[in-house]
Amino acid sequence: MSRFSEEFKVIPKPARIIAGFAYVVALAFWILMLKFSHDPGLQGIPAVAKVALVFLPGVVLVFYVLLIGYVNGDARRRGMRYVMWTLLAMLIPNAIGIILYFILRDPLMKPCPGCSQIVRPGFTFCPHCGTSLQPTCSNCGKGVEISWANCPQCGTKLPGIGAVPKAIG
Repeated sequence: MSRFSEEFKVIPKPARIIAGFAYVVALAFWILMLKFSHDPGLQGIPAVAKVALVFLPGVVLVFYVLLIGYVNGDARRRGMRYVMWTLLAMLIPNAIGIILYFILRDPLMKPCPGCSQIVRPGFTFCPHCGTSLQPTCSNCGKGVEISWANCPQCGTKLPGIGAVPKAIG
């Protein structure tokens, strides 16, 4: 399965239905507009332009609705405030809300290796079972990076790469 199809599954089904309905409405609107318009300028455009005028607005609308649906589903998957982000994506004009979401979104949550509960990235220990999720300082117990030489909290000299993280017992 491709990454695109996996990410497409994040879009909620109601958003897909709304996108399909919006496409049909846009298609019907432009077909009726071209058929019953008395504007001589509209009647004089080439056939290729008429086809583009009928299909392209609907495609753009479908893309926009699916993007809003993706923001909703992805924010929910990441444990973010999905209602707020969906409203921002819909109401801030020129798709700026959608762009802001992609800039500011949280990283994906990961399962704990000890209990398989979903935890936020950056946690040092699992809040459910206490399993260590990243290396910690042997002196103060704060989370550290593997490449650090000293603990930024207490200044203790840290062991090199490959050290076993301290776990809560």
